[in-house]
Amino acid sequence: MINYLPPPHHQLEIQYCDDGILVINKPAGLLSVPGRLKEHRDCMITRVQIDYPDALIVHRLDMSTSGLMVMARNKEAHRNLNRQFAQRLVDKSYLAIVYGFVKTATGTINLPLICDWPNRPRQIVDHENGKSAQTGYRRINYDLDSNTTRIQLNPRTGRTHQLRVHMQALGHPILGDDLYADETTLNMSDRLLLHAESLSFEHPLNQKPLSFTRPAPF
Repeated sequence: MINYLPPPHHQLEIQYCDDGILVINKPAGLLSVPGRLKEHRDCMITRVQIDYPDALIVHRLDMSTSGLMVMARNKEAHRNLNRQFAQRLVDKSYLAIVYGFVKTATGTINLPLICDWPNRPRQIVDHENGKSAQTGYRRINYDLDSNTTRIQLNPRTGRTHQLRVHMQALGHPILGDDLYADETTLNMSDRLLLHAESLSFEHPLNQKPLSFTRPAPF
């Protein structure tokens, strides 16, 4: 990773907190977990653990993606949440702004993905060797002046960079995407316009259904 410049650490944006879980709004530009290099130690989990030393990572968001993350606060909650994610029992919804007019109002992208090893961390579509990946989408609106579409994305699998690669493969890269967008689309935003807007799952300790929403800042 080159030129990692995370946003300043002012205070945590905590959406919800109890004895079992934390729901946090991660800013764009911050790693979810530490990288291997010393300069990549600053990340979401290390910032959270300053105030909540018992916090455990459950899932990740790309460094460039903002939005909701759930963390466990004990081993029981951690095991349960890991199971829910593994069994695809967690509903996740993202908001993105992509280049061009997405003609079909709703649909599903079903394109298998694999790491582009010589160019990692980039991922590519590979119909022979890729792992299954599905993304549901719904067009929200189209802006004629900028020729961009606001779109809701619902990943049904959790592959690395899945939403970014799927939108690029559809011919509608996400604005500000420094890995998959063409130069024009990259320069239309100073950040990746992808935000984890909602999370729904069962509370890992009492099994009550929970749902959280954090509107996109763009």
